[in-house]
Amino acid sequence: MPRRDLLKHSARLALAAAVAPASQCAQAQASTARSGIELTALYAQQSDEGVLLSYAVRFELSREVEQALSRGVAVVFAAQAELLRSRWYWMDQSRALATRRWRLGYQPLTRQWRLNVDGLSRHFAQLSEALDVVRKGTRWRIADAVSPGEEPDHHIEFSFKLDTDELPRPLQIGLGTSTGWDLSVQRRIQLAPISR
Repeated sequence: MPRRDLLKHSARLALAAAVAPASQCAQAQASTARSGIELTALYAQQSDEGVLLSYAVRFELSREVEQALSRGVAVVFAAQAELLRSRWYWMDQSRALATRRWRLGYQPLTRQWRLNVDGLSRHFAQLSEALDVVRKGTRWRIADAVSPGEEPDHHIEFSFKLDTDELPRPLQIGLGTSTGWDLSVQRRIQLAPISR
């Protein structure tokens, strides 16, 4: 009798192990569809300047976010890239962390969209023009160059999100049930060797 139970238990574990990767993939696709954001391009390479990251995300703002923007509430988008060195004997070692933030707001008096990036302001006539700047990043320097030959030991964890922590407190209260404010995507990529 105990042997039969042991066989049933091990069969369940084997089935769960076989099904787990497929369910994780389906969950990742469902979360992408649910959040409404897709990472269409992500590439990291080394050059003489250091480790450079290029990315492109595709998303549309929900009606809730657009209404908040039209009422003068500024929203913040954040991109974060962390260069990690893989270690078999311990957790991965963080070599560098880079963050870029965009603050987007509407100015009703001038009827323009204002986008603050790293302390610099730009003005746009259309919301779509401002979002195009947020959606793409090219040759973003995230770290110093890694020694040649050590590239296979390094990877980058990238995330892009609409930072709801920067919203005014009254708006943050009801966000737990609203999916319109849930814009986030994460990906991990291997570091490419130096290009000449």
